[in-house]
Amino acid sequence: MASEIFELSDRYIDKVAELSPCSATYLGIAGHDHLMTDFSPAGHDARRDLDAATLAALDRITPGGDDDRLAAGVLRESINAAMQAHSSGEHLRSIRIIAGDVESARSVFDLMPTATAADWEVIAERLSNVPGAFAGMRESWSLGLGRGIVTSRRQVLAQADQLEYWSGAGSDPAFFEQYVESAASVKGAPMEQLRTNARAASAAMAETAAFLRGTYLSSAREADGCGEEAHAAARREFLGAVIDPVEAYEWGWEETMRLDEEIRRCGELIAPGLSPAEVRHLLDTDPARMVHGEESLRAWLQQLMDDAMSFLVDGNHFQIDPRIRTVEAMISPPGGAAAMYYTGPSEDLSRPGRTWYPANGRSSFPRWGEPTTAYHEGVPGHHLQVAVATIERERLSRVQRMFFNSGHGEGWALYAERLMDEFGFLENNEYRLGYLYAQAFRAARVVVDIGIHCGYSIPSRSKWHPGEKWTPDLMLEFMSARSSSDEAFNRSEIDRYLGWPGQAISYKLGERVWLRLRDEAKARHGSSFDLAAWHDRALKLGNLGLDLLQQELSRA
Repeated sequence: MASEIFELSDRYIDKVAELSPCSATYLGIAGHDHLMTDFSPAGHDARRDLDAATLAALDRITPGGDDDRLAAGVLRESINAAMQAHSSGEHLRSIRIIAGDVESARSVFDLMPTATAADWEVIAERLSNVPGAFAGMRESWSLGLGRGIVTSRRQVLAQADQLEYWSGAGSDPAFFEQYVESAASVKGAPMEQLRTNARAASAAMAETAAFLRGTYLSSAREADGCGEEAHAAARREFLGAVIDPVEAYEWGWEETMRLDEEIRRCGELIAPGLSPAEVRHLLDTDPARMVHGEESLRAWLQQLMDDAMSFLVDGNHFQIDPRIRTVEAMISPPGGAAAMYYTGPSEDLSRPGRTWYPANGRSSFPRWGEPTTAYHEGVPGHHLQVAVATIERERLSRVQRMFFNSGHGEGWALYAERLMDEFGFLENNEYRLGYLYAQAFRAARVVVDIGIHCGYSIPSRSKWHPGEKWTPDLMLEFMSARSSSDEAFNRSEIDRYLGWPGQAISYKLGERVWLRLRDEAKARHGSSFDLAAWHDRALKLGNLGLDLLQQELSRA
């Protein structure tokens, strides 16, 4: 019989799915795919009220054992983070190119089944609700304007550009109108309804872009940084821990400088005498070092993950249930953020975990930086972390299985890159250089994110702009010097950090916690330490913040 806390978690997830149909689709919960989330103030308040009621109910329950204790801690942590964000009005300025309301309303269609006429009937109904979803966003943002809770001009302009791209305002076809044409080959698909609703969805995007430029922009704040108070709240939300930002900033700087030197040494092994920038240029432009064509790229990424899965299973490095040994490589639709990402399996496992790679209009793709990213997003990174939690129905509540803390999750995925290097998968110097750049890029994120949002200066000991305050241009220069990607990606990343404070630091600071916890376990157990068993225990804890992770793993 399920405990009271597990039953409360079940009811909470059911209600979340009802109040946020987009979240239901992302989580793989059936029955809501025909609806859209209400992004209006009333919709946000309804979700806040659910959080408050659930927290009050949780306070009345006494945990019955270790599983209950952890389930209660995770539920309380996730609700407190959501309520803090609501009370500070973050939902009234959720205008950003990644992980905002706009992207949620667009990218949810990527996850919907499209094989049958019935599938397309569901899509047609959800499409009919898209204009209302965007009207709700405009209502929330207008309320934010009235209360002085606004985002920056940079985010407004970037979001407007994105909306105009998807609406077909330029030379490229409108996203939804192109999307529904793939139904033409499906017998019985409601093409007239799909096309009509797609045009209305495109018009809603165009109207929202016009609102941002014509109504919102003049009241947007000039400052790109959010300030120390808002950043402290963001750090707590994304890490599930309280950290010292000064210490983290200094550590991030030193870690970046250390990795710069490793990059230089590795580059010498590839092309002696060339600078790091020259080595990057060689790897980025040599046709022999590229994958040509989107489908060839997808197939190559799939092979990387399949090979990693086979190695981890056959070598007994992880205990991987056969039900989650498949992860699919996908090419993501154009117009979104430029970073690769992962979507987890559905609750019933009918939809597998997937990695999504943005082609960004390119037809040739340098190989050197991609293996480490595949290990991060796929295996043993996000896929194992998310999918293992998904199938742990007996020990984990639905909240533990479905929610995601960035410090825990992104920290694990960056740790997974390091693990594959330790396993010898990055012995190829070019691939290892990609790994080192990925590490340096994440360390540099700690520096620029904390630096710009908290108003810190570049260290006076630096030979590069010593003592200067961070600006978006300096952020771009600093990040580009440590990036394995192109300028479009790097510019997109700067918009991301400025619009999503605190999230970018979670990778490297999360990895630091995972590495420390592994070292502590090794020290406790000595020669009896079993890495596979440690991984198994850690992953079966499900999704939780870094403070809770440290408490639980210190018990083993």
